[in-house]
Amino acid sequence: MQPNNPLHGIKLEQIINELVAHYGCEYMGSIIKIKCFNEDPSVKSSLKFLRRTPWARAKVEYMYLKMLSKKR
Repeated sequence: MQPNNPLHGIKLEQIINELVAHYGCEYMGSIIKIKCFNEDPSVKSSLKFLRRTPWARAKVEYMYLKMLSKKR
């Protein structure tokens, strides 16, 4: 159990879907320079890349946490 982890219990797919709905792939690609947001973006390709690339996943998770803090 991780009570102090705000991402605990949230799936990566949910994070990507919420970010895309809020910002769009174009904006996300301008902030996080990765191919899966800039060239033929899809949730499936993003999941595949982010699951294999810890530094990119950390940036996406940070972007998600910033989005949540702005919503509050």
